Parts: sequence; structure tokens; C-alpha cells
Amino acid sequence: MARRIVTVFGGSGFVGRHLVKRLVKRGYTVRVAVRDVESAHYLLPMGDAGQVVPWPCDICAPGDPARALEGAVGAVNLVGILYERGERTFDAVHVGAATRIAEAVAAAGIKRFVHMSALGADAESDSDYARTKGEAETAVLAAMPDAVIVRPSVIFGPEDDFFNKFASIGEISPVLPIIGAATPIDDGPRFQPVYVGDVAEAIAVALESPNAAGQTFELGGPYVYCFREIIELIPEITHRKRILMAVPYVLADILAAVLGLLPKPPLTLDQVRLLRRDNVCSGTCPGLAELGIEAQTVEAIVPTYLNRFRDGGRLKRFA
Repeated sequence: MARRIVTVFGGSGFVGRHLVKRLVKRGYTVRVAVRDVESAHYLLPMGDAGQVVPWPCDICAPGDPARALEGAVGAVNLVGILYERGERTFDAVHVGAATRIAEAVAAAGIKRFVHMSALGADAESDSDYARTKGEAETAVLAAMPDAVIVRPSVIFGPEDDFFNKFASIGEISPVLPIIGAATPIDDGPRFQPVYVGDVAEAIAVALESPNAAGQTFELGGPYVYCFREIIELIPEITHRKRILMAVPYVLADILAAVLGLLPKPPLTLDQVRLLRRDNVCSGTCPGLAELGIEAQTVEAIVPTYLNRFRDGGRLKRFA
């Protein structure tokens, strides 16, 4: 039987590992196109021998995306960065690479393509992250009008960089920050966190659904939370008493200016600009429900992986 190949650009990352697992279950051979092939080897046990294929690909190099797409029936672009370093700028990765991939998909005659953007993508945004995500959407649809765009809100799951980040802060600090809260009773910006498994399932469904072609899906969880409510969950789950401190944007800018100099910054000035706007679904685009997916809740999933941050670890409850 002929292999059905789907190329996943950036498939070794957080969303990629969950998507690869779902594509394998659907019978696809998954070509994981990444710069560092070694980083994708952990995906190999997810399928039968030869079903998951790590593939060397520099998305910024002309010709590499086209080679990664040879013989494929579908493609997904998950490539994105949270901060800039050297040549890996938002413009180069979000816009340049996405354009190159979409054009290669169209040139290969591939009809099924899903591009992962972000909730809040806006070509007019003062955040470089959101601006380039918006410009990338325009470029992708110009190259391939039938492409599916998915815009997830903050994504949570066992390997996330959101709940895990604040839980790790809570391990060593008696204080947890509420960024954007102007006063001690301010709630800060709002989010609609979405489970990584639901995002991966949405991409897999959209890849196969003819009705999804050319549509933009906003992916958010079932509930909207303010920043304070999210931070309050951390000590509740980890059983650590912590002081919640309001961090107004002016102070957040100062912190980000310093932290942004680190090799892997926990906070940047551009991320603070992002936090000045709520990150919730607009209600004008279809979402998980239209793809037949019942969204998982933060309360059901997050405690299953944050319990390792408890004083004494996962087994504390059995002591």
C-alpha cells in the first residue's frame, strides 16, 4: 500500500510531539522537518518502523522546504519563536519561512496545508510577535488560498512554557507576579488557555476536512481566566503558600529589559507588549467545536503535571 506522507515543519516541538502521535494513529507516514534531526529522534517510537522520519531542513534556506515536501499529500507548519536571537528574527522565521513553506506547498501541488498562527495575530500590532504572525497569515493565504489557519490562545500541557514557568518560579521564590495588574486587587489581562492535545487534534482534523479549506480557526479552551486567577492556581496545585504581587506594565518593562538579555529570557519587552491585550477568542471565527472537539479544562489537565512541583514531589500525597 502506498505511503501517505505528511510533512510537519517544526514537528519536534511542544505541539509537534502531540500532532505526530495523532497523525501516526491516522495511518500517515510523518516526515518531521527540523534543523536538528537529533532533536526529533524521540518521536520515532510513536510509530512503526519508518513511519516517523526526521528530516533535515533549514526553513530559511531556499530549496530545503521543497525537498522536505517531495511525495507528501499534506503539510503542517508549526514553526515559531518566542524571542529573537541573531538571524532568527520574527520577520525571518514567522514571515520569511512561512512564506517560503507555503509557496513550496503550492508549487508541489499539495492541496492540504495547515499553518499554525496565534490568537491575537495582527499585522498592525505594536508587538513584533503578533505583527509578524499577522503578516505571515497574509503571505500564506496569498500563496495558498485554501490553507487552513489555526490561532491558538496560550497552550497548556505537560511540556508547556506557561504553567511550568510560573510553577518553577514558585519553587524558589516566595512571590508570584501578576503581570499587568496595576494595583494589588487588579486582575491583569485575560487568557483562554487551550490544551495542547486539543490543538493537535484540531490540526489533524483540519488537515483531513475539505470543509476546513481556506478557513481560520480560533482555538481557545472552555473558560476565560484573568492573569490573577491563573497565578492563583499555581500555589493551590503545588501546595506552596506564595504571595501574589501586582506588577504594573511600567515595572514589567524594566524587568523585561534586564531579563531579555539572558540567553533564554523568561520575559521580554515584546512579550510585555503582548500582555497589554487580552488573549481570548473573538467569537467571529470557528473554533474547536466546529471541528468536533470538546475542549479540555485547565483544572482537569494542569494538576496532572504540576504536581511534580509540590514540596516533596509527586509522592507527597502518599506520605
